[in-house]
Amino acid sequence: MITLKNVTLRRGAKVLLDGASVTLNPGEKIGLVGRNGAGKSSLFALFNGNLHEDGGEYYLPAQWRMGQVAQDMPETGQSATEFVVEGDTVLLAARTEVAAAEATEDYDRMAHAYMALHDAGEHDAPSRAQALILGLGFKTTELDNPVNSFSGGWRMRLQLARALMCPSDLLLLDEPTNHLDLDALVWLEAWLKKYEGTMIVISHDREFLDAVTDVTLHIDATRLVRYGGNYSKFEDMRAEQIELQQNAFSKQQDKIAHLQKFIARFKAKASKAKQAQSRVKALDRMEKIAPLLSEADFTFEFKEPANLPNPMLSMSGASFGYPPLDDAPAGTPPTVIVRNVSRSVLAGQRIGILGANGQGKSTLVKTIARDLKALSGEITEGKGLNIGYFAQQELDVLRPLDTPLEHMTRLVRELTAAAKLAGQPTREQDLRSFLGTFNFSGDMVKQAVGSMSGGEKARLVLCMIVWQRPNLLLLDEPTNHLDLATREALSMALNEFEGTVMLVSHDRALLRAVCDEFWMVSRGGVEPFDGDLDDYQRYLLDEARRARELAKEASKPPPKPVEAVAIKPKTKGDTSPKARKELQDVEARMQTLNAEGAALESALSSNPHPAEIAEIGRNLTAVTEELRQLEDRWLTLSTQLGD
Repeated sequence: MITLKNVTLRRGAKVLLDGASVTLNPGEKIGLVGRNGAGKSSLFALFNGNLHEDGGEYYLPAQWRMGQVAQDMPETGQSATEFVVEGDTVLLAARTEVAAAEATEDYDRMAHAYMALHDAGEHDAPSRAQALILGLGFKTTELDNPVNSFSGGWRMRLQLARALMCPSDLLLLDEPTNHLDLDALVWLEAWLKKYEGTMIVISHDREFLDAVTDVTLHIDATRLVRYGGNYSKFEDMRAEQIELQQNAFSKQQDKIAHLQKFIARFKAKASKAKQAQSRVKALDRMEKIAPLLSEADFTFEFKEPANLPNPMLSMSGASFGYPPLDDAPAGTPPTVIVRNVSRSVLAGQRIGILGANGQGKSTLVKTIARDLKALSGEITEGKGLNIGYFAQQELDVLRPLDTPLEHMTRLVRELTAAAKLAGQPTREQDLRSFLGTFNFSGDMVKQAVGSMSGGEKARLVLCMIVWQRPNLLLLDEPTNHLDLATREALSMALNEFEGTVMLVSHDRALLRAVCDEFWMVSRGGVEPFDGDLDDYQRYLLDEARRARELAKEASKPPPKPVEAVAIKPKTKGDTSPKARKELQDVEARMQTLNAEGAALESALSSNPHPAEIAEIGRNLTAVTEELRQLEDRWLTLSTQLGD
């Protein structure tokens, strides 16, 4: 178990924990919560050894293996599969020992090394890694792509897969859902529910915490408070605690007022001096119970739209996607993602946009937001349509050297030029005051945005959207960098907004709270989704299971021929005799290797001499690698021949 006893933890001069004590038991799934800056990440640094306690006692079993997501952006030309395979530290150590043992020609050492390699799962490591990669939303065609070929968010998914690949007794996850779509998030929840070790997770996604945790650890005023139950149960118990403490505070204030009144009346009288002095001491000894404020101390609201066109917009036979690149050959067709959409968006609608990763949710939103042009068909906008757009990459387009005040000033100039101010106050003091409502007060209005946290940048983007007074809100993953309190504030603001909302989000609590209908982007089209989010989660799990089964089937060698007669491929596509002959040769060689592999595994389990074990291990590794290469070739040839 993990124990902290009267632990003090500092970051620089700031005291994060002061006399904190808690016990975490093996196998528990713990959600670590607390205000931003309370010390959650610093406590993780204590757990992983990057930070040491400044006082008290801290114990974590020395034999526990630890898994965690590396925060650095991987830069490597390795394939995605091999990068994730190397997350298995036990396997990596076994491979290293095999290489070292072979260099010494110590047969006894080689025997033990190959046995350890076999026990570490060398034979199925690629398939285990690929199951993780596919679960996190990658396509089967991307399994062998270089890590460097992926964008930053996808590389962080590979870091997550690598952490899950690592055999561990303690798994530390710091905001694991930030770069995930809803389909990958649902898969991750299912995986974590089966994880047998101890898990500690920091997350601002309440439904994720509810699904995967059974204990909540709250960092509160430099103390650690343990609650039995998931996040929702913690909230209930916390609310009761706040109410009790507020009542205790009110009663104590009455008692303090009574004591102070007595002291004021009798302190100067000799006959009452002792009693008055004792009251002073009682007052000094009395513990001051601070009023405990709710964590959701940030609220905002969207202004009433100047007008509400109805419909907001209409799409007729519209197709969405991307035009050919500038350097593409002449005549290159555009890439169509979603086609033939005919739908209207009405005033006051609250639409949640669902769809598995890569189906075109963001493409649809970008086109409605005018960032992309429709490839065909028509999009007709209502008169006076005013769009407020929060894009996934919106934080990246903020100017890092500019301040919040400079961002607002530039926005005013742009809207003035476009004649869209609609009577908004534009003096610097007005802009400062408005920024203050989004917690940008004092010197923060002149702080460079590049030095701000992701949550602060997201608040600035929301501030700029609210100031524009939109009547249609397009929100594409707006919560990625928001803490729980700000997510609550966004949810409340959206519910009170009088315009129309179209929302893409993996935050199911936000989708449930805001949306009353859903559109499904799937298989190149957009249709109403007749069901709730629970139905959608079941759909995603079924789709993921089907995709894994198809990938597994595709990677299997062909069935053995009946009565030693080779199975001939069907002729649908390429009927080249040369390709057909090669396919038959590959099938025959795979049969031979499968038989050799079975014989070697049987020999390995029959307790042979150490020198023989080393030789068997080398041969089994060679057979496994050749089989893998042949399976890839078999798939290529089968595709060419139309199987």
